[in-house]
Amino acid sequence: MILARYVARRFLRAFLLIAAIFFLILLLIDMIEIIRRFSDRDIGLAGAAQLAALNIGSSFYQVLPLLTVLGGIALFLGLARSSEMVAIRASGRSALKVVTAPALTAVVLGMLCVGLLNPLVAATGNLFDEAVARIDRNGQQTVSVGDSAVWLRQAIAGQGADRDGDAGQIVIRARRASPDATTLYDATFMIFAPDSGPTRRIEARQARLEPGAWALTDVKEYPLDKNNPEALAVSHETLSLASDLTAQRIRDGFGRPEAVPVWQLPGFIAGLERAGFSAARHRVWFQMELARPFLMGAMVLIAAAFTMQHIRGRNMGVAVLLAFGSGIGLFFLRNVAQVMGDNGQIPPAMAAWSPPLVGAMLALGLILQREDG
Repeated sequence: MILARYVARRFLRAFLLIAAIFFLILLLIDMIEIIRRFSDRDIGLAGAAQLAALNIGSSFYQVLPLLTVLGGIALFLGLARSSEMVAIRASGRSALKVVTAPALTAVVLGMLCVGLLNPLVAATGNLFDEAVARIDRNGQQTVSVGDSAVWLRQAIAGQGADRDGDAGQIVIRARRASPDATTLYDATFMIFAPDSGPTRRIEARQARLEPGAWALTDVKEYPLDKNNPEALAVSHETLSLASDLTAQRIRDGFGRPEAVPVWQLPGFIAGLERAGFSAARHRVWFQMELARPFLMGAMVLIAAAFTMQHIRGRNMGVAVLLAFGSGIGLFFLRNVAQVMGDNGQIPPAMAAWSPPLVGAMLALGLILQREDG
C-alpha cells in the first residue's frame, strides 16, 4: 500500500506539471489566434486574454488523454533512471502491481474531469460563443429544444435594415421537425422590427426550408401592428419567407455536443428526439465521456508497456517515441471511431468503448509478455 501511494503520488505530480505547462502553451497560442482573428475589431490584449481564457478549456480538455500518456512516460522514466524500478522489481513486486496504482489514479482523474471539468468547459465554451457572436454580429440565429417544441431565431436577411445593419429578427416555434432539419411542422413565425415589438405573426401547417427562403403551406398571417389582428388576418395556400438559414446551420445551431454539460446530456438527447431530430452525435459524445476515464487509464498502461523496464542511452529515446506514438495512435483511433459513430456506421457504445479496451488489452499483453520473459 505504501508503494502504491508513492507511485500514485509521483504520477499525479508529473501529470499536474505537464498539464500546467501545456495549459500555458495552449493559452498563449489561443491568444495569438484571437488577436489575429479580431485584428480589425480592436479588442485589445485584455479582451484577447479574456476570450482565450473562455476558449482554452475546450482545447485543454480534448488533449487530456495525451497529457496522461506523457505523465505516465515521465513517471516510469523517472523510476527507471533512478533505479527505483530495479529495487521495486527486486523486492518481488510484479509489473502489474506497480502499474495498477497510476492507472487507477488516471481513472479517478478522468472521473473528476468528466464530473467537474466537463460542465465548466461547456459553460465557458457557451460564454465564448456568445462573446464572439457579439463581436462578429453574425451570431443572430440560435436553436433550442424545449419539452414540446423547437425554437429558432434568425435575422431578417436583407429586408429593411436600419443604419446599423439591423433588419429585425424572426422567432420560429415548431412542434417538431424532420430529422434532416429541412421541414418544420405546425410552425409559428413571429417577425420583430428592429426598434419595436412584433409586427407580423405567421402560422403554417408546414414550413420547408429551400435555398434562400422558407416555403410555407396552409398559412394564416396576422398583422400585429393593427388594432384587430384577427379580423385582418389573411390566409394563403402557400407563402415564401426569406431566410439565410440552411439545414446545416440549423443542425449546427444545436451546438457541439461538448457544449452541453454531461449531466444534462440525457435530457437534451430526449428533447432532440422528441422534436424529431437525430441525436446520434450527442449519444456518441455521451458514451465518449463515460469512457474517458478508462481511456486515460489505458494511456498509462501504454506508457508502462514501453518505459517500465530499465533502459539506457538510445533505447530510452526509442521507448519514449514508441510510447507516445502508441498514445497518439490510440487517440487517433478514438477520433475515427467517434466519426464512424456520428455517421451511424457503428453503435455509440462500440465507438466509445472499443478504443480504450483495445489499447488496454494490447498494453497489458505486452506488459505480461515482458513479465514472463
